[in-house]
Amino acid sequence: MAYMTTDRLGELTAAGVAIWLDDLSRVRLSSGGLDQLRREKHVVGVTTNPTIFAKALSDADEYDWQLRDLATRGIEVEEAVRMLTTYDVRWACDVMRPAYDASAGVDGRVSIEVDPRLAHEARRTVAEAKALWWLVDRPNLFIKIPATEAGLPAITAALAEGISVNVTLIFGLDRYSQVMEAFLAGLEQARANGHDLSKIGSVASFFVSRVDTEVDKRLDRIAGEASDSAGKERALGLKGRAAVANARLAYERYSEVFSSDRWQALADAGAHPQRPLWASTSTKNPDYRDVIYVEELIATGTVNTMPESVIHAYAEHGETRPDTVTGAYDDARQVFADLASVGVDMADVIDTLEREGVEKFEASWNELLDGVRKSLAAAGQGTDSPGEAARTNADAAARAGGNA
Repeated sequence: MAYMTTDRLGELTAAGVAIWLDDLSRVRLSSGGLDQLRREKHVVGVTTNPTIFAKALSDADEYDWQLRDLATRGIEVEEAVRMLTTYDVRWACDVMRPAYDASAGVDGRVSIEVDPRLAHEARRTVAEAKALWWLVDRPNLFIKIPATEAGLPAITAALAEGISVNVTLIFGLDRYSQVMEAFLAGLEQARANGHDLSKIGSVASFFVSRVDTEVDKRLDRIAGEASDSAGKERALGLKGRAAVANARLAYERYSEVFSSDRWQALADAGAHPQRPLWASTSTKNPDYRDVIYVEELIATGTVNTMPESVIHAYAEHGETRPDTVTGAYDDARQVFADLASVGVDMADVIDTLEREGVEKFEASWNELLDGVRKSLAAAGQGTDSPGEAARTNADAAARAGGNA
């Protein structure tokens, strides 16, 4: 008897969701693992962050030769990090190039982040974005710029230069609206500067699971302080609902902006919309379904960037429904109203998450620098395994940053 196997990831793709991998390492590249995910698991993009690179660099053998060369040349640690990470990202861009070509430049993208310590310095962020764009030198690159207040003008300026941008660390609806405004302004300037808008891409990375983590913590505290069982049950009944509601309302705003006359003028000039990208999609609470942030956020024209574990989990038991977002706006607004009624201040939640998000990536970046600094020193002394020092920093970096 022949058994039919369900291609759940193929169904997700057909529903309009682009599947991206939230991970990169030289082992994954040299082994052909990334290309296998592209060919067999419908993966059409890659995202990275400082934590991911710190973990990758702890695998010493794959980086030893380059670390030795960099040490021999006397390269400073910050420039060494650029050389190491852009090497991997350039390679990944080449692996993903078939997806880029097949989608006319929409997918097949690989993201690399500007130094997160520059998150509050617009001019230096733009300069770093330009340097990374030049170093990688691939059309399917995305430069990740955080959605801080200083990041907003940097996003516009980078796009105006013809640089494709992944806007990261978006948590709140108002900031997301500002991000879309920065995107439109950037494309308008790019058009005025003579750039081909069809070559410029962008996604807006809206973080998901971290919202539930923060809100659930507050709900637990509210439940613990409740004076009656009904108040406690009401607070606990809202756990695990904020993140999906937040993302759904973000998609509503996206739909409004990208159906406007202003956007249509850019689309007529060849521009692609700035797609919402659901980031931080692995569940942090083991009580929640492991693919909840995929199943509940299925909508046309979105990206879901997942750790490999989530990709395999969805392939095994994910349930694809045609659209789990656009018909749920009223329910999402009710969730927000209910959260406010029990005492959750969502504005404070968003401010906290943005501040902590930048801090966590700064910490991971510092761990990455420290690991490379020790590895360069070991390489300069001629030890057998210069990357060994990076291993001691990888766990700390992972704890500091988490996945994107």
